Amino acid sequence: MFDTCEYIISATSKKQFPNTKNNPEFVFLGRSNVGKSSFINALTNRKNLARTSSKPGKTIAINFFEIDKKFYFVDVPGYGYASRAKDTRQDFGKYIEEYLVDNKNLKMAFLLVDSKVGPTNDDKLMFNYLKYLNLPITIIGTKADKVGTTKQIAQAKIISKALEIDLSTVILTSAVERRGFDKVLDLINKNL
Repeated sequence: MFDTCEYIISATSKKQFPNTKNNPEFVFLGRSNVGKSSFINALTNRKNLARTSSKPGKTIAINFFEIDKKFYFVDVPGYGYASRAKDTRQDFGKYIEEYLVDNKNLKMAFLLVDSKVGPTNDDKLMFNYLKYLNLPITIIGTKADKVGTTKQIAQAKIISKALEIDLSTVILTSAVERRGFDKVLDLINKNL
């Protein structure tokens, strides 16, 4: 696991992005309420590194977390949250794009999809956008504990079919049951 996990900054423009000194970065994307903050907390084995809330759309900036003084986890605002003003949603899109485009430090984009719901239209748009940017993408199915054990493979197949990817590349996780994170950690280690 990780020795140190430190929140660095919440940025809303490229000018505020920290100097990550060519250290690898791993970004976590997904719709509002997909469980990005809970996922990051479970992955780092920290209760409150990323702030969680019962209200969707709580993350309103790009949050940088330094891990073991060697690399960064980056949490971006969730998309698809209809209650936010349209101009606010467009602002999110602008600074997420600023972060993603031509980022030489970005080693992997983890796209989180709700295992029970499957990929939404917004998830498909984000997946295609990440592909367009030629970024390495890993699909994480969150909240697998909310899907019956016997239905989990079927749900993973739904995700892989909707995104037209190999079933073996979908990683089902549960922050509640702390399941699936070993595969994610292996991927991160391979990309360091």
